Order: sequence, then structure tokens, then C-alpha cells
Amino acid sequence: MFVLPPPPPRYSVPIAYAAGAANGMAVPMIETNNIISHPEGGCPLQAGEGTYRLKDNLHLATPPPHPSEAPILSPNPLATVPQPPTSGVKLSLVSVGQWGKPPTFLTVREATTFGEGNPALAAPVTKDPLKRRKPKSNIIKSSSSFVSRVITNELSTKRLNDRNPDGVFAFANINRAFQWLDLSSKQKEDQLAKILFTKAHMLCHDINEVTKSSSHIDIVMGSSAGDIIWYEPMSQKYTRINKNGVISDSPVTHIKWLPGSETMFMAAHANGQLVVYDKEKEDALFTPETAHNGSDETDGVHKAAAAAAAAAATAGRLPLQILKSVNSRNQRTNPVSLWKLANQKIYQFAFSPDQRHLAVVLEDGTLRVMDYLKEEILDIFRSYYGGLISVCWSPDGKYIVTGGQDDLVTIWSFPERKIVARCQGHNSWVAAVAFDPWRCDNRTYRFGSVGDDCRLLLWDFSVGMLHRPKAHHQVSSRHRNSLVGSYSQHTRVRADSTGNRMRSDSDRTVPDDEFDHIVRHPVEPRARTALLPPIMSKIVGEDPITWLGFQEDCIMTSSLEGHIRTWDRPREGVNEDHDAASTKLSSSATGGSVRAESSS
Repeated sequence: MFVLPPPPPRYSVPIAYAAGAANGMAVPMIETNNIISHPEGGCPLQAGEGTYRLKDNLHLATPPPHPSEAPILSPNPLATVPQPPTSGVKLSLVSVGQWGKPPTFLTVREATTFGEGNPALAAPVTKDPLKRRKPKSNIIKSSSSFVSRVITNELSTKRLNDRNPDGVFAFANINRAFQWLDLSSKQKEDQLAKILFTKAHMLCHDINEVTKSSSHIDIVMGSSAGDIIWYEPMSQKYTRINKNGVISDSPVTHIKWLPGSETMFMAAHANGQLVVYDKEKEDALFTPETAHNGSDETDGVHKAAAAAAAAAATAGRLPLQILKSVNSRNQRTNPVSLWKLANQKIYQFAFSPDQRHLAVVLEDGTLRVMDYLKEEILDIFRSYYGGLISVCWSPDGKYIVTGGQDDLVTIWSFPERKIVARCQGHNSWVAAVAFDPWRCDNRTYRFGSVGDDCRLLLWDFSVGMLHRPKAHHQVSSRHRNSLVGSYSQHTRVRADSTGNRMRSDSDRTVPDDEFDHIVRHPVEPRARTALLPPIMSKIVGEDPITWLGFQEDCIMTSSLEGHIRTWDRPREGVNEDHDAASTKLSSSATGGSVRAESSS
């Protein structure tokens, strides 16, 4: 039975890509400057703790397509207009001082780092451990065809010397441009630097919080061409990783530094691969390992095991195919490890606060929870409908929140390994979800979501609110046993390391039924799942919202066409109002503010 994919969002492409570029012609559009406005009384956000006031609307300049840019082809058969290779404007915020550190809810014990037991990954001894290694090439003087040009601010040196060390830098990607901004400056619309790329759009990026200092910031960017840029803005140096897709030739959809690591980062590719790279290693043409410990020995058994793994992955039975393990002795070149999760796109992933677990959301509609240190899948959850797009962890690591193509935000309990609520309020795909750590405590949680419906929604929930709806208690015991009991007996068995995964370097074939030992959770019926309404819903722009961030003094969003909006938090009585709101929230839990979804 053929099932049509979800329809594309009802929104046209940015004007710079709406004509001309579709047939390979250059668009006659002049590059413009950033524009900032300060709306007075416009778009306030009203929540229980007070009113969030819109302070700034910073509109980033959309660069025109490069004359040599390839024609835009949309893989979606339902799309009616060409789509540029972009996922919208994403922001990374960093302060080299002590500003804006979120409150800590979890004591992270001395955790095992990724690959700690592999001597081939031991860090080399250096004379000065505090001296950071920088990328090789000067991006301003680069002759690479990958970089079109770099625009720097003439006063950048003076601005960097005179700025407040606790001020906030912002890095933003918008189509084929990547901008470096100083949000603590009075001229925050004047970028410190702008990089324009030739044939690739930057889709994602991340900042290394471990290595940052007043003179050094490590940034990795993932592109639509699959290439990854390691960029250090202070020195304007860069290195190109996965050049021309030598390791994976698929677009990089999401990228993050490994928690606590100075050199390693993880990239998700659109072909369903998760790859761990080391910024300081050279690349080499990647071939899946077919023998133990990365040796070149092969025989019929090894080939049969690899063939069985490939067939299982194609059939969708294998939750994790390890094409290179972090335990491999061959660690002279990238990748450090490479895992195949599916044949569909990986939209996003998030590391847990305990620095051990990984939540991954995919286009196939699954949320996969991993122990990434052991390279194991723990649980697979499914969306109500369509793919899952965004994911985040609560500050204490107890809950995972996802947003997807079913227009729903879903709350999953990690300790209980189950869905606890669906959140209904969006009218289109949910592009980003994020917790507000400054409004979370041991009893209540605040998170927000944004989407293609141009809305920003805020949600509050407490542990007491997430009880089973009344409809659950009215289900007959026979029906309940058939749905839950039998499933638990057959699938809720924790698989060991050999049943849970399949290494491509295994020396044995794997029976088909061994792939079924993973904990695969069925879709919870609507009538048996709590429904959580938002506490605030607001249309905040005219183009889809693609990113959401909470800071100590503000809420920030960014949109597809480059609008970065900042709302100041309520200035007076934040703590008192929060306590009052928490009390009201807890009392409303018994009043049925969370209700069952209708079965229709």
C-alpha cells in the first residue's frame, strides 16, 4: 500500500530564490545589509509571569544565489515551487565570559568520554595544554572554489578590544552566507564578518563550549554539499573536513560537539548516517570495516556478516549498523566512528544532560534513544504521523520533547520509557523545541516550540499533570492486556550488546529474529494519551520560524528569511510570579487541565 508523504508547508521560498535560480540563471538581486528595528508595543508575549516585550527585530541580509549555483530541484513530488537547500536561519550564541550560564539541575558524575577505552584515541601530550590548535588556512586569502568571498568589518579589531567580555556573540547561517555578530554592541546589525560560499548552503553549526576563550572560538558548520568547515573567527582560519564528500557525500542536517570533547564532533547526514569526526585528523576515503579492529583481512564469513547487516538495514529491521566503531584501532584518519541508522534523513539529535545518552529524530517518524558511549540503541518510539523534526532534553534529563510533521509536540518520559503527553497547538510542522532552564525546577517545566505556522508557543507542565487521562481507566482489562501486556512480554526485553546492534566487523552471521530484540514501542492510541494545551500561542512573523533559544534575560527566535527577534523577559517579580505560577500549575493538575484526546 502506497502512502503519500505529508504535504509540504504552505509557504513560498525566499524571494532571492523564487525565480531564475530554478533554471540555473543568476538572480538579478543586489546584496544588501542587515537591518534592525525596535518595534514599540508590537507582538508582546503574555504569560503567567508577565509580558515579554519585543526589543529587537534584526533582519539578516539574504544573499543572492551564486552565478554558478546548480539549479534547484525539489525531491518532494507535492511541492509546487523550487526549494533552496536550506533549513532556515539557525543561531549559535556564545559568551567568552560568565554571562548567561543556565542553572544546573543534574550533577554530572565523572562520565566516561567517547572512546576512552581505545588507546588509538589517546590525546597526544603537548607542551602547553592550554594552547589551542587552530585551523590551517586563512579564509580571507583562500583561493578555494568552495569559498566565494569574506566580508570583514573595518572596525572589527577595535570593537573586539572595546567590548564587554560578558557580551554575547551570535553566529547565524542564512542560505549560502554565514555571519558573525556581536549582540552586545550598539551596532549589532553590523556583522564582524560574513562568509559567502560558492555552491553550498550552510545548514547547521555549533560552538565548542570547552575550548572557547577571549582569543579562541571553535565552530563547526555543516553544508548542503556534505562538506564541514572548522572555523576559528578570531584568527579567520578554517579547515575543510569531509571534502567533496570523501566520507559521506550527503548534506549535513545537524552538527554538535561531543560533550566535554575538545576535538570531536558528531554530524548527522541526510542519508541516515551519524558520523563522529575529529577536527585535527586528516580525511581518508572511507570504506566500511569488514574485519576486526580495522584490519584489512576479509573472508567469506566477514562478507556474509556485512551482507546480512546491509540487507537488514535495507529492510528496516536493523536499528544501528556500525560501519566503523569508536573501538577500531584504525584512528589515524577520519571518521572516528560511523553509524547507519536508516535510509531516511536524520533531522536532529540531542545529547542528554548526563552526557551519556543521545536522542535522534528521523524522517521515518522514529525517536531513537541511544547509549552512544556503548554504540547501542535502547528504545525506538514512533510519531503519531509523519516524520519527527526536532528534539531536546529537559534540564534534568527526565523528559524528551519532540516536534514533527504531525503538527504535534510530544513529551516522552526517559526513566519510564513511554509517551506521557501530546501537545496540540501548532497548525503546521514543528521546526524547533527548547526548554527554558530559567523557568524549570524540580516540580515544573517550561518549554517552547516554533514552526512553519509562524507561531511561538509556550508550554508548562508538572509531574502531577502528566497522569493517565480518564479514558485510560475506562478501557477494559481485556483490551488493555492485548495492547500493553502482550507487547511487554514480547518486546520489553532489554537486548544485550550483540542482539541490540550489528557490527560490520562481526565474524558471524546474525539471524533475522535477533534484530527484533530491540525495545520498539508501539504508537500510543489517542484516547489513552494525555493532551496538553499551550499557555501562550502567538504568531510572531510572516515567514516560518526555524529556531528558538532561551537566555537568562530574553527569548530569541529566527526565521526562514532571516528575522532574528528578541523579547525581554518581564523585569519585575520574575521569581515571585514563577512561584505563584508553579503553585497554580500544580493545583490545576487535579482540575483536569490535561485531558484525553478525542478518539476521532
